[in-house]
Order: sequence, then C-alpha cells, then structure tokens
Amino acid sequence: MKDLLCDEFQEAVNESLVRHKSILDVLTKFQEANARVNRAVVKAVTNCGCIRVNAERQRVPSDVSLHDLPQFMDSHLSGQLCDQCKEVIETEIGANMFYLAALCNLLDLNLYDVLIKERKRLAALGIFNFSD
Repeated sequence: MKDLLCDEFQEAVNESLVRHKSILDVLTKFQEANARVNRAVVKAVTNCGCIRVNAERQRVPSDVSLHDLPQFMDSHLSGQLCDQCKEVIETEIGANMFYLAALCNLLDLNLYDVLIKERKRLAALGIFNFSD
C-alpha cells in the first residue's frame, strides 16, 4: 500500500513535469525548493515567532555511552509551529519532495526503493549511522 502511494506520487510528478525536464533544471529547482524550506523555517522564527532557536554548544558528559547519547542532544527549538507556518512549511516540503521525485524519475530510480534501502541502512547501522 505505501509503495503504491510512493509510486503514484512519482508517476504524478512524471506526468506533470513538462517545462523542467532537463537534469540541470531539476537539480537547480530541487536546490531552490530546499532553500525555500529553510527560508520558511527561518521565517517561522524571525517573522512569526511561533518557534524559537536557543542554540548553544551541546553539553554531553564525557562518560556517556552511544546508546544514551540521544537523551543529551538538544534540537535547540522551543515552541510549536502555528497553523499558518505549519501550512507554509508543509507546502515547501511538498515542493521539495516533488523535485526529489523528479530527480529520481530522470535517473531511473524508484523513490520507494530508495526509502526502503535507507531504512534498512538505518536499521543495520542504528546509532552508528552518524552524519557530520
């Protein structure tokens, strides 16, 4: 069922992507969509104020195990998205997903298969799947 939803989304993107068929167009539109997600989050902080960023150095005890590490990590966020900011961010993430699916289409990749492989990688590596 979930793979069908993902496949249907990818097919709908394929059918609706007319003007930006070039890999160069899709790459730059994907990057632009990502920047718009970032900008929407920043505006939720700076224009609306529904969420706040209270960032400082992560304070992790030197003797903490990798298993217990997540409980010491802070997102630096406080507050909750208001309905308006949530809607804008969801829209921008949707556009980002659109261009991700378009990129998969152009490269003959199945988005669902990519998700499954990443989930398996996460399951296998667990906490050792760090990204810098």
